[in-house]
Amino acid sequence: MSRPETPLLTVDIIIEMQEHPGKIVLIERRHEPLGWALPGGFVDVGESVEEAAVREAYEETGLRVRLMTLLGIYSDPSRDPRGHNASAVFVAEAWGMASAGDDAANAGLFSPDGLPPLAFDHGEILADYRHFLATGEVRHFDSPMPPGKRGA
Repeated sequence: MSRPETPLLTVDIIIEMQEHPGKIVLIERRHEPLGWALPGGFVDVGESVEEAAVREAYEETGLRVRLMTLLGIYSDPSRDPRGHNASAVFVAEAWGMASAGDDAANAGLFSPDGLPPLAFDHGEILADYRHFLATGEVRHFDSPMPPGKRGA
């Protein structure tokens, strides 16, 4: 039996800096698509999404993070111009100083209310994060109706 063709699996991490309350870490991407983004990347074969999130955070920011919660799964086929992927987005905490590494040209601290232009769908993700901070609720996704059930 052949394997199905599926989206690639990725992670993105919203890193809250404990020494700088209210600030999160963004990286400026070294490769296309350029721009500021959440740290993140592809899950390796044999790796859990949690392991990938911790690894990618360290590789791109030099920070050792503690994952706090899963904010959501983002899978819009148009979220990444390089191709369809699905991203598990975590909220994490860290201490120390972020420094750019791996695929990051720069790393910086930002207020969720004062963000630079963002790559991918990270503006939408961070809007959901601001809602989470204000209410404690994760995003409620509108689920499409199963085939044959529309209008029932």
